Amino acid sequence: DYLPYPMFMGYATTYAKAATGADVRFRDSIALRESYEKYYEHVKFEQYDYLFIESATPSWKNDVAVIRAIHALSPGTKIVVTGPITATKSDEILRDLPVHACIRGEYEKPSVRVLEGESGVIDHDHLTVAEMNAAPFPYYDDTYAKRYWDGAPKGQARPHAQVWSSRGCVYKCIFCVWPATMTGNDPDGSNPRSVRHYTADYMEAFLSDLVGRYGFRSIYFDDDTFNLGNKHVLDMCGVMSRLGVPWSAMCRADTIKFETWRVMKDSGCFGVKLGFESGNQWVVDNIVKKHLDLEKAKEVVWELKRLGMTVHGTFTFGLPGETHEQMLDTKRFIESLPFDTFQASGTALIEGTPLHALAQRGSL
Repeated sequence: DYLPYPMFMGYATTYAKAATGADVRFRDSIALRESYEKYYEHVKFEQYDYLFIESATPSWKNDVAVIRAIHALSPGTKIVVTGPITATKSDEILRDLPVHACIRGEYEKPSVRVLEGESGVIDHDHLTVAEMNAAPFPYYDDTYAKRYWDGAPKGQARPHAQVWSSRGCVYKCIFCVWPATMTGNDPDGSNPRSVRHYTADYMEAFLSDLVGRYGFRSIYFDDDTFNLGNKHVLDMCGVMSRLGVPWSAMCRADTIKFETWRVMKDSGCFGVKLGFESGNQWVVDNIVKKHLDLEKAKEVVWELKRLGMTVHGTFTFGLPGETHEQMLDTKRFIESLPFDTFQASGTALIEGTPLHALAQRGSL
């Protein structure tokens, strides 16, 4: 019952259409719940000039077969691969598969470059803050708008919209994918990272349009980290107060003042997701590289519950070098706090992350 909106593809679709005037289609086969056979029928019928596919490590072996099937059914289609998989595999993909281009990172501007004739490896070419705030809104239509869902934090109302109010994160959690591969270029954790914010005016126009067209009953800000700084959060609180729709967000526990959490609640924020990853401070500092004070984070959880907000905690087990006793510390940490919901995930090794870089060097 979890289906995330494909943000990068949604934004690239409308951007490429506006920039080139081409007939650019958006197709999310997962959201459509269509079979491979139905999708392949569609590809064979349409015979697209270009077809952009977003992929990452967990689905890559499967996606290789899909790429070969598409090429067999529509040999004239130029296939373009995007997503985290291109961070380290672009040369291999171009060598071994019938692929026209590999785009690294966000692909609004790179998709236009491909449509205008470029091929091969298209390196990171991200939107500036000014370009972000002048770009078309991401793609929605009557077929797709209400298909996406994330049930956490508790309190979401259907239909709901998943949106970004920013791109990027300055923190360097070892396994985190988007800031390392898509919104930034930092696969080994050694390069600077930044965050780019959408303005209040852009977000108010975008969200007003979404709610007006589709009647969304809640909004979830699925930023890498929504609350990087008080000013941006207060700006978004102003937008949401005027919009009058309940909302929630993906946050850190330590990047805003206690007073700002209260403003969030007053503006309609019913809940947040907070990333902890481990209940052991040594693991958080030395393995995850999250730089989060767990004692202060615990205080925030209690404060949010006093405000009447729901809290969803995220935790990761099986981190490199993590001991059994440290994992038990995480279980005890979870039990000590009044989470409404939490998720305990196994550590995923995904192309382009610092964790993957360690594995390539044989350091795990």
